[in-house]
Amino acid sequence: MKINGGIPLHGTIKTQGAKNAALPVMAVCLLLRGGTLTLDNVPELYDVNTMIELLKDLGVEIKINRDEKNSQVIFKVPEDLKWEVSETLARKMRASSLVLGPLLANYGRVSLPLPGGCSIGARPIDLHLKGLKQMGAEIEIANGVVHAQVKGKLRGRRIYLDFPSVGATENLMMAASLATGETIIENIAREPEIDNLAAALRCVGVPVELEGTGDVRIKGIEKTSSGRERVIPDRIEACTYILAGIITNGHIKIEDIVPSHIDAILAKLEESGAKFKVKKNMIEIFPTKKKLHPVSIKTMPYPGFPTDSQPQMAAALALARGVSTIEENVFQARFLYAQELNRMGADIQISRDVAIIRGVEKLQGTLVKATDLRAGAALIIAGLAAEGQTVVDDMVHVWRGYEAIDKKLKSLGAQVELGVNS
Repeated sequence: MKINGGIPLHGTIKTQGAKNAALPVMAVCLLLRGGTLTLDNVPELYDVNTMIELLKDLGVEIKINRDEKNSQVIFKVPEDLKWEVSETLARKMRASSLVLGPLLANYGRVSLPLPGGCSIGARPIDLHLKGLKQMGAEIEIANGVVHAQVKGKLRGRRIYLDFPSVGATENLMMAASLATGETIIENIAREPEIDNLAAALRCVGVPVELEGTGDVRIKGIEKTSSGRERVIPDRIEACTYILAGIITNGHIKIEDIVPSHIDAILAKLEESGAKFKVKKNMIEIFPTKKKLHPVSIKTMPYPGFPTDSQPQMAAALALARGVSTIEENVFQARFLYAQELNRMGADIQISRDVAIIRGVEKLQGTLVKATDLRAGAALIIAGLAAEGQTVVDDMVHVWRGYEAIDKKLKSLGAQVELGVNS
């Protein structure tokens, strides 16, 4: 993507459906036999398309209906599916691990090549496997493939997660849906995407109680039914455009958003001196002639500051007046973007799990590389504010999580152009 920076953004955009909500909700269809799952507000993204291909490969019939008002995907599930996951598709994204729980619960066995995804540090699925073992699964890993089976059905258990892993929470919730008896999962992830998954499970007949205290209670059922659910708005995408508006001193409105989902980010933006107004389902960003104040941030599981938004925040803080710090507590290699921002004139030093960001007067456009999904978003944000032209290479990472980002930015007045390899 080629970006001519220094242009304040103006206009209104609508938030896409959340990638991190859509993928687990799509996997819910694997709990069905002879039924249909209809999902609304499904974003058109590389990862979503990969999940669609993976589900098709397993035997699910999929119909896509997209127009200006809705992006709907209908999953028609036959009585029997394959339980061996394609290695090629599994290695394209980490979210392929989400088929583990529902396939094992529904068919009693599954073979899953260890998944791939962004290079942001170790993201093992040991918590997924530990929980499934507690429910009676026999698991073996050989030649990079997880082989899991259970005699009879999975059994409901009380499971405590050593860390509130989003993926483990989602996998175990789906596995518990067809287990015998009741499953209680403690210390679960509390992200809004978990609520969306719980709603999707309820829509196919699974009794799910989110207790609001970090626990979930699920009573397993014999057979699911057809259902329909809507994917929630993407809070990470919304924050990306919020920061794009702020860094360019623009005036933009972002619609179809749940402000309570981004309370931690809004609190830090308010602390930084950014000017914005929060309404029921919309956030308006106002221009200001003053630079941002420096802030200190620690990424934490929800409701803390999200790790998926810290690279974009770092890009904005690169132009703040003073020294900011970001402490990363979720992913090991989240700071790969720092050296790329420094190529643009930023002053970011990394000390173990802390980024020290000394605000500079300006950024300069140059050739940079998107090392992962959110790093790519951070570089685009920086490019919008930089002098001259910025070229962001390896945009393939960005398409994994941002739908039509070039068109949305153009609608806000940005000068962006896709190259032949985008």
